[in-house]
Amino acid sequence: MKRNGTVMQKLPLLVWLVVVWGALWQDFSAGNLLFGALIAVGVSRAFYLPPVELSGRFNVLRALTFVLWFIKEVTVASVQVLYWAFTKGPRIRNAVIAVPLRSTSDLLMTAVGHVLSLIPGSLVVEVDRGTATLYVHAMNVETPAAAEQVRRGIQDIEAGLIRVMGTKEELAALKAEATGAPMVTHVAPAAPATSSQEEK
Repeated sequence: MKRNGTVMQKLPLLVWLVVVWGALWQDFSAGNLLFGALIAVGVSRAFYLPPVELSGRFNVLRALTFVLWFIKEVTVASVQVLYWAFTKGPRIRNAVIAVPLRSTSDLLMTAVGHVLSLIPGSLVVEVDRGTATLYVHAMNVETPAAAEQVRRGIQDIEAGLIRVMGTKEELAALKAEATGAPMVTHVAPAAPATSSQEEK
């Protein structure tokens, strides 16, 4: 019984590893996915993989909408990167941007990271699990306003995934944002600046 529970805990991560394998090779044939499944099982047995905690909800309609949005973003981003390559070439300015997320779920952080990495022009270079922060390399970021636009776009991706499979608490927080509440992240606020005066 315990063994079955362990298998069920690992199953979502194994499925995700197979999907990532197919995406990396750009080959979703049955043979390639089967080979990816064998590698995923081998990795799960050779290395410790923490259990993936599921939220207990999955919105099929939201998932379909997200997939259609993702296909559109990949298409648009591919054209943009091609345009930048011809018009700016090596003169293009890139940036690494810290993006605090709402959720500390490993599954959601991983999903956001993989969505970004599959969209041309962006790549996750580091993840801070303690503060649920992604550090993302983004192309054509020349101003602080452009960096903020990229950050908001990534947080919108997280919001879309929360609507698909986030917890009820995360979904409630997202609805509160729509009514004007601030977005809650896990990054400690910066300490206020202090000034000292010399005593005379």
